[in-house]
Amino acid sequence: MNVSLLTCTPDPERVVALAARLCYSPASIGELREEISRREARNLVRRVLSMGHASVLEHVTLTYGVEGISRATSHQLVRHRIASYSQQSQRYVAAKFGYVTPPTIAASPGLLAGYERHMAACSRRYAKLMEAGVPPEDARFALPNATETKILITMNARELHHFFALRTCRRAQWEIREMAKRMLSAARERAPLLFETAGPGCVRGRCPEGKMSCGKPAEVRREIAALGKGVGA
Repeated sequence: MNVSLLTCTPDPERVVALAARLCYSPASIGELREEISRREARNLVRRVLSMGHASVLEHVTLTYGVEGISRATSHQLVRHRIASYSQQSQRYVAAKFGYVTPPTIAASPGLLAGYERHMAACSRRYAKLMEAGVPPEDARFALPNATETKILITMNARELHHFFALRTCRRAQWEIREMAKRMLSAARERAPLLFETAGPGCVRGRCPEGKMSCGKPAEVRREIAALGKGVGA
């Protein structure tokens, strides 16, 4: 898996602070832009985050490039609808078949051997269909959910907070959770203040999962706090 932050709104925390001040000030946008100091911007951003006035976060967008995830994970990802996606097409791009192996399978030599045989059989079947003249849009039906894909993702900062709350939780499926952790790490490196409280619900208070909780909130908090500091990047 490769996750990279391609673009981010310039000076994102100042943009959020400007939006927050604008709502309650008679001054012009130009005047506010000149007046807001770096320190005031930081205070405003923290106040906005603590009060839950998240609409101003929508003025900041981040675009990621993600490669080497499975189609199983990309199907989960696009359920987050307040976002833009561009994914490599299996209809117009004949796949050079690569696949993702779950750690639970990789940990067992017996299971892994059978899994790899199955992947090889899928690859051969796909190649034979293509050789027979079947168009890629139909030949792809032979490919499994494990097939690797690549995708560009653009989300605003408000939606990213929602995405991180759901997908960095230990209740999330392992692959999208790993992707989300890497995305959060990159976001914190570019806009540390905007994303310092981002993460699963237990980072900010009680776990919202109830009886489905992993039961290890302290461990999760340490793990999420380390992101953006060279861990999980």
